[in-house]
Amino acid sequence: MTTSDDQTPEPTGEHLERLKENMEKVETLSKRLIEVMTSKTSHNPSLNAPDQQLFAKAATAYWTDAVQNPARLLEHQIEYWGKTVLNFAEAQQAVLKGDAAEDKRDKLADRRFANPMWENNPYFNYIKNQYLTNAQAIAQAVDSVEDIDAREKRRLTYFAQQIVDMMAPTNFLATNPDALEKAIETEGQSLIKGLENLVADLEANSGELVVRLADETAFEVGGNIGTAPGEVVYRNRMMELIQYTPTTETVHEIPLVIFPPWINKFYILDLKPQNSLIRWAVDQGYTVFVVSWVNPDASYADTGLEDYVKDGFLTAIDEVKKICGTRQVNAVGYCIAGTTLSMTLSLMKQQGDKSVKSATFFTALTDFSDQGEFTPFLQNDFIDGIEEEVKKQGVLRSYIMARTFSYLRSVDLVYGPAIRSYMLGETPPAFDLLYWNGDGANLPAKMTVQYLRGLCQRNEFAEDGFELMGHKLHVRDVDVPLMAITCETDHIAAWKDCYRGVQKMGSRSKTFVVSESGHIAGIVNPPTKKKYGHYTNPDLKLAADEWMKSADYHEGSWWPMWDNWLKKRAGKQVPAREPGDSEHEPIAPAPGTYVVAKASG
Repeated sequence: MTTSDDQTPEPTGEHLERLKENMEKVETLSKRLIEVMTSKTSHNPSLNAPDQQLFAKAATAYWTDAVQNPARLLEHQIEYWGKTVLNFAEAQQAVLKGDAAEDKRDKLADRRFANPMWENNPYFNYIKNQYLTNAQAIAQAVDSVEDIDAREKRRLTYFAQQIVDMMAPTNFLATNPDALEKAIETEGQSLIKGLENLVADLEANSGELVVRLADETAFEVGGNIGTAPGEVVYRNRMMELIQYTPTTETVHEIPLVIFPPWINKFYILDLKPQNSLIRWAVDQGYTVFVVSWVNPDASYADTGLEDYVKDGFLTAIDEVKKICGTRQVNAVGYCIAGTTLSMTLSLMKQQGDKSVKSATFFTALTDFSDQGEFTPFLQNDFIDGIEEEVKKQGVLRSYIMARTFSYLRSVDLVYGPAIRSYMLGETPPAFDLLYWNGDGANLPAKMTVQYLRGLCQRNEFAEDGFELMGHKLHVRDVDVPLMAITCETDHIAAWKDCYRGVQKMGSRSKTFVVSESGHIAGIVNPPTKKKYGHYTNPDLKLAADEWMKSADYHEGSWWPMWDNWLKKRAGKQVPAREPGDSEHEPIAPAPGTYVVAKASG
């Protein structure tokens, strides 16, 4: 095999023969593909796309506006026609000249078009330019739709962008120079490996396509991730309570209990020793407990938020007090567990229970008046579909939730990984964070509907009150000293939305922090990395933009600042506590048994 001056391989006769032989191997893989697709477990089809009425309303509004203002429509069409003809003319000229036309567009940082052939090859250059022209035309058409509800406009924008991202030329073998080049270089082996990856991903998820983001063979929970020493000291049907082994001779008297989200696994806070928040907190002299939630199956269909509160939050707090012999704990709630911790604190206030001395919230929403980037998925057509799905299955299966989150960043979390795995035949990277991201959990049917209807859609906790366990819970009841950690680029729990909820809390002592980066990296931000800074501002009466405008910026992690805040509320020093006591004999070593249970398909 030889290469030309631009290093592109030129196939020889022998090379083509080997290529054909490799292509014949596809037949065996195709049979496996057919088998897995034949036995595919389905989900409610309404979860795949919005109600067609959305597009019908948008089309009606678009054409109504066109009739009333034909000049604007003609202007858009003429601009599109002109760019399309110009793309073709430049491509023709490039073919005649033997090189690519000069691309006059601004060079955007779009990694999809990094291959030099997108610029140097007339064919690929034309395809790219016309794709970008089409994408611009679609965005312009959506933006021009006016006679439509703002929420539906936001949904229309999202789904239109999904169509644009899906139709990118990089997503198809015939128009992806990286994939074509590698197929020739590897004599077709990359395509065979890619098909093997595709079939394996389908088989692993009962026929549903969930792109694997990490090499699952590279990690073992309790082996090389989630390894902080400790013991499960209590277990019930909802959770395992883990107490971690102390590393200091003395500890603060008031223990720390951390409630992670049950959408994912708790070991996001204990991936590796160098970025483990759990290990770090232990090293600062806290007696650390972490709740590891059960990964529910269909038998948990009738499990609701009240069960998470009663058998999770309240029970964990009670058991921690018993083990440590204290009257209070300091509590942490992350994401949905932070939302539920707020609800638990409202319940405790109404019951006169002062067991929580302080509360820390990691990226926790309590006011859902702005649904943010989840607006497309929180309207009735989707929620109706989820209700039907969980009624049939007993749980919201983890891949549905994972897919929803992934499509909020589809280029990076869906199409990019799919191209690398299925077209280029690459093994997913050995990246612990992505492994954790793919290790999801199911959600009980009742709890899912309560959360989506009562909190996300009706915003009851921040408005008229959320009814639970015979009480009407309200965000204003949260009156313990609190610190809220949010993240600047968080697309799951936007910091401004978290801020609005904290403003409504009744605490007289509030500290609000915005960490740089997103939902995970902004929280898992150890001081040793010196990577992301954070913002603080004591004036929580300001509007969010004004708060940020006058906030102080601090270099480095927020962890030490939290430690300084927490230790003032953690009591005197007492001898370090080994896990458990006479009534709480260790059941299993950390990370326990619940965390390793895989979500059912």
